[in-house]
Amino acid sequence: DYITLVLIIDYQKNTPSKFLYNSFFSYIYTLKQIKMRKIVFGLFFLTSIASQAQEITMVNPPNWWVGMQYNQVEVVLKGNNISKATFKLTNALGAKIAKKQTDENPNYVYLTLDLKAAKAGTIQIEYTLDGKQYKYPYEIKAREKHTDGLKGLQPSDLMYLITPDRFANGDESNDKFPDMRETIIKRDSNVARHGGDLKGVIQHLDYIKDLGMTATWLNPIEENNQSFQSYHGYGMTDFFAIDKRYGTLDDYTEYVKQSHQKGLKVVKDVVYNHPGHNHWSAAEPPSSTWYNTKEVTNYRISAKFDPHASEDDKRKADKGWFDIPALPDFNQKNPHVANFLTQYSLWWIEKFGVDAYRVDTFAYPDQDFMWKMMETIKKEYPNFTIFGEIWDSGEPTQAYYTQNRTPQYKVSKYIQDVGITDFEMQYAMVDACKEDTGWNTGLAKMYYTLTFDWLYKDPMKNVLFLGNHDIDRYFGTINKDLQCYKMTTSLLLTQRGIPQLYYGDEILFAQSGHHGTIRADFPGGWKDDKDNKFTAQGRTAEENDYFEYLKKLATWRTANPDVLNGKLVQFVPDNETYIYFRIAQSGKTVMVAVNANKTEEKPVPVARFKEILSKFKTGKNVVTNQSIDITQDFKIPARTAWVLELE
Repeated sequence: DYITLVLIIDYQKNTPSKFLYNSFFSYIYTLKQIKMRKIVFGLFFLTSIASQAQEITMVNPPNWWVGMQYNQVEVVLKGNNISKATFKLTNALGAKIAKKQTDENPNYVYLTLDLKAAKAGTIQIEYTLDGKQYKYPYEIKAREKHTDGLKGLQPSDLMYLITPDRFANGDESNDKFPDMRETIIKRDSNVARHGGDLKGVIQHLDYIKDLGMTATWLNPIEENNQSFQSYHGYGMTDFFAIDKRYGTLDDYTEYVKQSHQKGLKVVKDVVYNHPGHNHWSAAEPPSSTWYNTKEVTNYRISAKFDPHASEDDKRKADKGWFDIPALPDFNQKNPHVANFLTQYSLWWIEKFGVDAYRVDTFAYPDQDFMWKMMETIKKEYPNFTIFGEIWDSGEPTQAYYTQNRTPQYKVSKYIQDVGITDFEMQYAMVDACKEDTGWNTGLAKMYYTLTFDWLYKDPMKNVLFLGNHDIDRYFGTINKDLQCYKMTTSLLLTQRGIPQLYYGDEILFAQSGHHGTIRADFPGGWKDDKDNKFTAQGRTAEENDYFEYLKKLATWRTANPDVLNGKLVQFVPDNETYIYFRIAQSGKTVMVAVNANKTEEKPVPVARFKEILSKFKTGKNVVTNQSIDITQDFKIPARTAWVLELE
């Protein structure tokens, strides 16, 4: 009976007064030794008070800060007929209500708070409805100190991408909750939740750091109270809350804090194109214009700039839904939607001090909104990094979305371009292993991909990868060719741009097919796992061989940021070899020599590269520490890439 009463009380968690909510528990704990009839009486009394204050059931954003350049905050309030209420601020602390707006749905109201002269503290939003007066406490905080030193990502960084549900279960007590729509934990299912969480990530930050990574990127951790496949995170039902199966806001704070203490930057996955269909704005839309008309996208983002495209194709590319009914398509041309998403963007940076955003489905939202929103971010946090997912075909398509092309809006000095996920380079690195190198096949595709870099304002901002959470595991795609895996790993970690590794790739994950299969559990992340591949003892000899190879290259990267931030010079592939150089401003130079032939070693005629090699005599292999004479021709073993520091 006692437990039942606590659950009943927990149902009131969305009441406007945190004091009232906390008083429930204080009251029960105080009376738990007294007769049950007194506890029931107390519960009835307090619940009666709560029912009088439940006119506001949702507030987004949940708080804001003083001293920000973005100081006109549009707060969305939801409650029964709340649009009919009159509002004023008491204990205003310098804040003002600049504007009240209503919408088609009478259960919503938008209050614009002017915080230019506000002081930190809790203001009271006082409102009168049906002759009754109510108050809602709204916190205006002092600026967070952790945002002062945001540096963003550099080409010398190396990101480690994690699907949190499948990485490690650090807290079994949060695996499932009866009030969430998906309550099953079933690790042998590729669509159900498996129990991984933020504490599991925190417990393995040293492992990630020791591997040579400099940043972590988690798939979305916001609440996904969907009834099916909620584990992946892209169907958000609360943009301002951590999914409690991953942990709490305090857990995320600890994750960011410990990451920064260990020298790991934090990349957050953000979604502007769609929520989950159980999000409040989709379950009960404020207006008919919050979402685009229900039709499935054609997934052809090239149609948005194709000069010959039909209007039908352009509309579907721009306004189509990713998934009906699960992922409704936001209409960012609606100013309230635009404000909601912009404030979502700023809230996570200010509250937690994250270093970068990876933007899901970057090309699909309204581009005018996207560039205005990104300008707002960069104006507030000049060193913050933003890169977008562009997944289509062709370098021109990728490059198109790195710069603002919308006639309605001109980009200011705060943002000129963004990086993108470089799928074309990933395709080239797959073909480097799967095809024989010819004029424009195999390894030559990497060369040709780089020749299109003139399309980008800054190709060094692009994110490079062999695998991610949406595609078959790279090692399996190249038929488990370990030697070629090492070769292309060397390319990944020495090319222009910011490289990213997907969790499990370091231990030769090779899964393919269903997304849930690709996003497999990391062995050792659950206490009952037979193997623990977070340790050398738990890995096979082949897994340790690749792990150590990757670790040496990654560790070398962290010690040589000037080289990775430097210039790239490439030479046309010849005789199945490909040579390029990375040159730091200081003059420090690295030569990358690649032989893609499967069985034969290949010569490197040093005279061809004299414009760079003439200054040097030896090259030290950064993996083996062996030195070779580069004043005369040398040979590269089959299926090998040498990374040579020139001296």
